[in-house]
Amino acid sequence: MKTRFWIGLLALLATGVVMAHGMSAEDQARALNAGFMEYIELGAVHMVTGYDHLLFLFGVMFFLTRFNDIVRFITAFTVGHSITLVFATLYGIRANYYLVDAVIALTVCYKAFDNLGGFKRYLQMKSPNLMWMVFAFGLIHGFGLSTRLQQLPLAEDGLVLRILAFNLGVEAGQIAALAVMLFLLSSWRRTESFKHFSRATNWLLMMLGVLLLLMQLHGYLHSAHPDEFPLNKDDHSHTHEDMDAARSPLKDYQRRFDMDMGDMEMEKQDSQGSNERIIEEAEEQADAQPHRHGSGEAHVH
Repeated sequence: MKTRFWIGLLALLATGVVMAHGMSAEDQARALNAGFMEYIELGAVHMVTGYDHLLFLFGVMFFLTRFNDIVRFITAFTVGHSITLVFATLYGIRANYYLVDAVIALTVCYKAFDNLGGFKRYLQMKSPNLMWMVFAFGLIHGFGLSTRLQQLPLAEDGLVLRILAFNLGVEAGQIAALAVMLFLLSSWRRTESFKHFSRATNWLLMMLGVLLLLMQLHGYLHSAHPDEFPLNKDDHSHTHEDMDAARSPLKDYQRRFDMDMGDMEMEKQDSQGSNERIIEEAEEQADAQPHRHGSGEAHVH
């Protein structure tokens, strides 16, 4: 029971809140008149819902047991992503965010591969220096954060302050996420299940990285080549609505209702047509009878 509990918690932590990762229309509207504190909040929320960043940090933290090591590696990651977040946003350096997030997904796969001993086991080589790799990957993650921040309507006035506020929020969110990870991993390491499931957990981390990679590449293809796909956004939504309606237990109710209404409308039209024909026939019969107007002679029409 305890094993399933910890595995469930780790899976929940790994998957994160996937759909909340981008900058929503609500975030963009808030940013129009947002101040220093609002940008801190935006940065913090983006980090704690940034499933790709969290997965990479989880991989980095997985086998770190000494507090000094944790501080060193997290500092390297923080310095890396702060550099690209600040300067890429300040100078307007942009790239397709789907492609940037696809590279970030590869960093998740890399750390899982490293945790599994893949370099020695499959490539017969020593793992690259982890400190430098974490710093380099921090640069990539920071560029991903910058692409999201640049989705907001950033005014030139007070731009540096807004960037720094967003970065401060990112660091606050990162500290909160790391605290949860450290608690979970420290508690799990004290159990026997850690030895049995640590390898399986990193394979899960690898698969999640591959899944994220495929999702981002799919998004890139749709955004870069929309004409090559048979369905646009509206048609795609309508298709899913039709599929949902087909699965609904009430799928035939509306159809029967429409048929009944159609039958009633046809009967109504037939009835109106029949009444009109009766009136016309009566008028024709009346005209066919001999009659006179006033004192004139009898005649027929």
